[in-house]
Amino acid sequence: MTKILVLCTGNSCRSQIAEGYLRHFANNKAKVYSAGVETHGVNPRAIKIMKEDGIDISGHTSNHIDEYTDIPFDYVITVCDNAKERCPYFPSSAEKFHYNFPDPAKATGSEDEILDEFRKVRQMIKDYSSAFVKEHLK
Repeated sequence: MTKILVLCTGNSCRSQIAEGYLRHFANNKAKVYSAGVETHGVNPRAIKIMKEDGIDISGHTSNHIDEYTDIPFDYVITVCDNAKERCPYFPSSAEKFHYNFPDPAKATGSEDEILDEFRKVRQMIKDYSSAFVKEHLK
């Protein structure tokens, strides 16, 4: 089975959203993991906006990349520049992809404005994840 790792800095927002969508779109064609170069816990706003789109990530955990060094990944996707730069050498033949999504956790303003930013980033990640699965998991 194809194994995909999604990497971000803290494994709290973008990588969690991507893990949720990649699992959704891949159905049973891949095993999807997410991790960070740090762990910050799963952001409650990420859980909320994913639930709005029918995907429950409330059971996800924030994991450190070191937990997955023994897994032979087929694809590693970094979803922020910081993770791409700080990602340790991964002794695998995984094909690497990168897309720097904005960090919704840095949004400011009212709660509605912050949630709107989360939704905007969610849509970007949803579109990317759908296209990735269509192209790489035929």
